[in-house]
Amino acid sequence: NAEYMGALSRSSDRVFGSMAGKKLKKTGENVNQKLQLVFKSGKAVLGYKQTLKTIRGAKSKMVILSKNCPALRKSEIEYYCMLSKVHLHHYDGSNTDLGTACGKYFRVGCLSITNPGDSDILKIVESGEQE
Repeated sequence: NAEYMGALSRSSDRVFGSMAGKKLKKTGENVNQKLQLVFKSGKAVLGYKQTLKTIRGAKSKMVILSKNCPALRKSEIEYYCMLSKVHLHHYDGSNTDLGTACGKYFRVGCLSITNPGDSDILKIVESGEQE
């Protein structure tokens, strides 16, 4: 009986663990879909230098940083976003994943959305971070 209870608790851990993973995966996929829509219908610039230019020029609506963006670069962009009150999103994936999500065949460390187009990525990501 004790063995059965142990097996039952282990199986329930697996079930709940996978459910939590699916929820995280779903929000990640959601961001990827919104990013694809931005590149189809809106405007965004890729790369560190262009991102800083759009933030300084007050053209940027939102900035997305990959997980493995260098620390100094990340902190500088975070600081600029704080000063200009631009929404910053830390993408849950490497620069390779972010490039793929943008529909590009190269790595993207950071990007700035200047015109979201038909995508509601600004609302979706802001509501996701408030929870």
